[in-house]
Amino acid sequence: MKPATQKILINIIGCLAFMSIPILSSPDFSSDLGFLKVPAFYQSFFRYFILLGIFYINYYYLIFKYYFGDKILIFILLQILFYLFITFITDFIWSNPNLKPQHLEHFRPPRDDLSLFHFLDAQTFIPFLLVNALSLLLKIKDRFNTINSEKLNAEVSYLKAQINPHFLFNTLNSLYALTLEKSNDAPSAVLKLSSIMRYVVTESAQDYVALEKELNYVTDYIALQKFRIDEATQLEIIIEGNSIGKKIAPLILIPFIENAFKYGVNPDENAFIKIKISINDNDLQLSVSNSIVIITIADDLKTETGLKNTQQRLEHIYPNKHHLTMENENNIYTINLNINLE
Repeated sequence: MKPATQKILINIIGCLAFMSIPILSSPDFSSDLGFLKVPAFYQSFFRYFILLGIFYINYYYLIFKYYFGDKILIFILLQILFYLFITFITDFIWSNPNLKPQHLEHFRPPRDDLSLFHFLDAQTFIPFLLVNALSLLLKIKDRFNTINSEKLNAEVSYLKAQINPHFLFNTLNSLYALTLEKSNDAPSAVLKLSSIMRYVVTESAQDYVALEKELNYVTDYIALQKFRIDEATQLEIIIEGNSIGKKIAPLILIPFIENAFKYGVNPDENAFIKIKISINDNDLQLSVSNSIVIITIADDLKTETGLKNTQQRLEHIYPNKHHLTMENENNIYTINLNINLE
């Protein structure tokens, strides 16, 4: 069974099970369906129908927008309004003889009391709390699973990207050339390659890493890429600001930088790559621009999927805390990413 079909089936079964609660819990429940003439059953059934709607509103919209968006107070206020709405609407309909279904034998007279105990009626308050808790727990579980899945995909993707034969062969060829020339840069290049491999294999398994480590990884990657570019490519790197004491999700910056080196380097064309990372208090700004050159890239080395996965990771790890723009104009590709690291 496909995951989408399975999810729809689970939702249908869940809705039917939830809406059966007022039927099965009715003290007037009997085989002759006599409970259908009892106003209390209709009121309870109507209440559960509204609660079901609140569950889906919370699950698909409010929790992500407000609870995960650091607007918990707004989320709580909305839940209070939902509860007041259930209390008033059920009392209004089932206490009003003009709105009462005609086949019912009697209706409940309107309540004159508006005490706290009336609003905290167990028949409404307890199911309301359970519905809110269930929607919140399920959404947190879904978010946790999604982040873990995307993180795993990112780890595997970048493990392949950084330790695939294409990357290793280019780097090793450069190292071989340095050793033939007896260049003093050879030991440093070996250390940078070792550092990159160690970071991807170990540090990337963490939820968050020190920003200094992520920036060191970026600079090591750029340093190794320098070995394969020539004077036809102008490379400008700027990293400014204080990264001490700050944390960031691992491998969240490198896809945009990797994209520039894959699509902006061609020894037969004049090209440029400009990378700037600025840290200001708790804001990190990444700007990457590169000329688009004519190259042929194998499908397994393209970065479109990696960029899409990274955008999804940003949505889940930094909801309402990041802003990303990507532009392709006049044969120049530019990305600007701002992340609030708080």
